[in-house]
Amino acid sequence: MHYDATDPNHYLSLLEEDWRKDKLLDVRQLILSYAPELEESIRYKMLNFGKGESYVFALTAQKHYVSLYVGSIEKIDQSDVLLAGYNYGKGCIRIRKTIDIDQTELERFIQKTVNLWRAGEDIDC
Repeated sequence: MHYDATDPNHYLSLLEEDWRKDKLLDVRQLILSYAPELEESIRYKMLNFGKGESYVFALTAQKHYVSLYVGSIEKIDQSDVLLAGYNYGKGCIRIRKTIDIDQTELERFIQKTVNLWRAGEDIDC
């Protein structure tokens, strides 16, 4: 689902009050807590987190899940272990209603991704 939002706060106000908003807010908090230097913006009708022209994550609520986009998941060491229980593709992690984020390694995956970005490593697709 795409929302015609002008800024991150507007985007959040447009989300329906359901489990998807809760999951999105949880992931958003993980990102902002670990990487406060990332600027939050709207790009391609999604929340984006980056600095200047360098984007690290995108986050959006879909109809059946919340999508966390990363340039290339395979560039993150042990991504298969850290994302156990998630449905994911080359650059998209699908967070479904049944996933308890606190019982997964998504936070460590986010931290590893940010650490690579901070070190100037290529995490793009």
